Amino acid sequence: MTPGLDSTWWHYLLLFIAVAASWAGVPAVGTAALGAAAVAASQDKLDLATVLVVAIIAGEVGGLAGYVVGRRWGRRLLERPGRHRPRREKLMRQGQKLYARWGWLAVFFTPAIVSGTAKMPPYRFAFFNLLDSVGWAVSVAASAYGIGRLATGHHNAHDIAILIIGLGAGVLVTVVAVRRCRRRMARRPADGAGSPPDDSP
Repeated sequence: MTPGLDSTWWHYLLLFIAVAASWAGVPAVGTAALGAAAVAASQDKLDLATVLVVAIIAGEVGGLAGYVVGRRWGRRLLERPGRHRPRREKLMRQGQKLYARWGWLAVFFTPAIVSGTAKMPPYRFAFFNLLDSVGWAVSVAASAYGIGRLATGHHNAHDIAILIIGLGAGVLVTVVAVRRCRRRMARRPADGAGSPPDDSP
């Protein structure tokens, strides 16, 4: 029997905090937390649908928080003196190159604070960050859930289908990103080297 939200609310709260922090700029912790929550769901300790909803909302909230920080204080933070300044400046340069090369796809590969500092239009960032959050959450949670079920001897069609959905989501996101990048690269000579990045979908 799947436990109710009243007895496990703090698990979902921790998941939300970890994912939001990760999307705001703390690396890795979000994926680890979501994977652990999905495995717990595979053992009927949490509800998979609730795990997905919490992760998606947290990804959007955390991404928007990082974006706002970058948009308002990003340049000031990057130029702040200190031993980590060269690393911060390198991160920003890499982010700007990704935006120039990939446009909106850079949202999938750069911290939200870089999107804010690069002044990506807020509505566009919110939309593509949500898409990123959905794709990431479905891929990680469904894959971890399916693996957890199979590892404990559950081999019914439902569990296998969830695993396939998770793996398929990860492949789909990768294929779309690669195809979009190739189209942009193919158009680049015609656009001219000095043209601004095209963020249109």
